Amino acid sequence: LPQGPSTLNTTEKGKAGKIHLPREIFRSLSSQIVRVVVTVLNIQQLGMFKEVNQSGQVLDNTVVGITVGNTSISGLRDPVQLSITHRQLPRDVTPQCVFWDPSKGQAGGWHSSGCVTQPGDQKTVCSCDHLTFFTLLLNPALDSPTAQALMAVATAGCGVAMVFSIFTIAFCLFIRCRFRFEETVRINLGLHMNLVGSLFLLNLAFLLNSGLSGRTQPGTCKVLGGLTHYCLLCCFTWTALEGCQLYLLFVKVLGVYIHHYLAKLCLLGWGLPILVVGVAGAIGSYGEYSIQTTDHQVIALCWITSKHVLLHYITNCGYFSLIFLFNMVLFGVVTQKSCSLQGTGAVQGGRKPWKVALVAAGLFCLLGATWALAFFTHGISSAPVLYLFTILNSLQGIFIFIWLVILYYPKTKETTGSLSHIIRHDKNTTVSQ
Repeated sequence: LPQGPSTLNTTEKGKAGKIHLPREIFRSLSSQIVRVVVTVLNIQQLGMFKEVNQSGQVLDNTVVGITVGNTSISGLRDPVQLSITHRQLPRDVTPQCVFWDPSKGQAGGWHSSGCVTQPGDQKTVCSCDHLTFFTLLLNPALDSPTAQALMAVATAGCGVAMVFSIFTIAFCLFIRCRFRFEETVRINLGLHMNLVGSLFLLNLAFLLNSGLSGRTQPGTCKVLGGLTHYCLLCCFTWTALEGCQLYLLFVKVLGVYIHHYLAKLCLLGWGLPILVVGVAGAIGSYGEYSIQTTDHQVIALCWITSKHVLLHYITNCGYFSLIFLFNMVLFGVVTQKSCSLQGTGAVQGGRKPWKVALVAAGLFCLLGATWALAFFTHGISSAPVLYLFTILNSLQGIFIFIWLVILYYPKTKETTGSLSHIIRHDKNTTVSQ
């Protein structure tokens, strides 16, 4: 099929592919005479089907279009099968059956919804539930040892992070009960405990996912996929609420009193993800998600299925992008203000420079910056970034624990941390003005 037969009744043995059209298509057209057209296009010569920022390569620059009559055919229970013959594929790519979606982006793009890929050494079978223009996209892929090493690092890191998450929550409860803090600091500690709690649940969901996926019933996998998605959204939401709290403290300065403020934040932080996951579960978005390695081994996870990948881009990538931009602006404001106050000596009894830098690094982690590394992970070429992303996020609980101990553990006369000093100084300055 990469070379493409010129007509349907002449083929060259061993080089042409095969197309199987199900009887379901023709039952509805039994009383009509229709033309079946198979179009083989060389997109390099025609300059067509060019996706913006395309990561994969179209096999032999060949696209196959299938039409039956003048009607649009989709939702087939018995799929159309394309057997695509090819040479031995490189070990650093994974084949994926895709079709051209003109509604994707501004100029259209490749989409895999409704298509299942069955790879082989010299033949790949594409099973799709509709008729359109198809091709085999060669995506950069991880090799099996790298994928297994990443899973091992993530599993070990998640286990350690869960232990330190428990330490962090216990530490926050201890200092809230042992020392008298002003209300602002008590709210901050409550926010931190909820964020660390969401990280604990996310790590737990990942460990359950990696341990049980592939050996569970479809219904159980859907529940596990929805649970993992819920924990991730809770983590993102509490990261956003941490940023909103910083906005109230450093931009509003004087703050605004809100009755049962922390309780309302909990309702938002834990309740909003329930609505998203509930809608996603109602449309059947969760199930087994397979990751293929270069040697065709499959790593199965319970997650958002490939048919609903758009949901992943909207609820995870898009949602986090907005949070990340907002929080990084706040991080710049807080860092600049902290440095200026330290430089002018406005903060009495200021901390050592290395402690200030450590506090800034902890705040950077608290606002979710390590998750941004996910946008730089694409295939085997980014294996170092994948390792860095896996290590930093799986150990995020340790970073936050150390940060909270340095920032909040009080001395005999100083019962608030560096951030609270800055907040109080800003309030006093604003009142004097």
